[in-house]
Amino acid sequence: MIVLVLLPPSETKSDGGTDAPLDLGELSMPQLTETRELLVQTLVDLAADPEESYRALGLGPTQADEIARNAKLWVSPTRPALERYTGVLFDALDARAFTKAQRSKALARLGMGSALFGAVRAGDLIPAYRLSGGSKLPGLGTLRSVWKRELTPALTADAADGLVVDLRSGVYQDLGPVPGAVTATVLTERPDGTRTVVSHFNKHHKGLLARALTISRAEPTDVRGVARVAAKAGLRVEVPSAEELVILTD
Repeated sequence: MIVLVLLPPSETKSDGGTDAPLDLGELSMPQLTETRELLVQTLVDLAADPEESYRALGLGPTQADEIARNAKLWVSPTRPALERYTGVLFDALDARAFTKAQRSKALARLGMGSALFGAVRAGDLIPAYRLSGGSKLPGLGTLRSVWKRELTPALTADAADGLVVDLRSGVYQDLGPVPGAVTATVLTERPDGTRTVVSHFNKHHKGLLARALTISRAEPTDVRGVARVAAKAGLRVEVPSAEELVILTD
């Protein structure tokens, strides 16, 4: 059984791509195709009304380029999700440094949560887009209400009885929780022993954990297996329960 590591998406995304335009039928978890099509078309239609787009997507007037991206969802070039998402977590994952063998493991082990697509695998070809997990689209309501019935079953089936390590942020976990998944909490430990939840470096350390799980030869089957992989990669970790890993940072 292969471990499935679920990453959060990023607000920022790389531009362009060299692959053909979006083909929903080629994405992983095809049972989500109908909802994906509905959301893509909703965003395209919404882009025709910039003011409504600003409001619904929580954008400012300097972010017109994000609306332009949404307007071209059906026709813009695509690239693998592993290369599309950017930011702190993906910098720590450092996929560009993967060897050919490590990239193959990434394509097999990594998935990304997505407000637009529900979830995708690392190799799925997607365009640049703007839609956040907490958005509320006209006529559709919250994205949680859109995805709640089908995303959990799709992710469970995609995991194929393997261990799921869910590193998605809370809003994306809410779109489709995975029962029994291992989650990770990043805490800062002060010299006096007190601990606080990390905010700034949370994504960085989750990216390091994702990298360790991606390139490891091990296939963890439980949280202790995940902890061993993390520790071998130099992370300081604890296991408070069967479904939680704590990453400690100074």
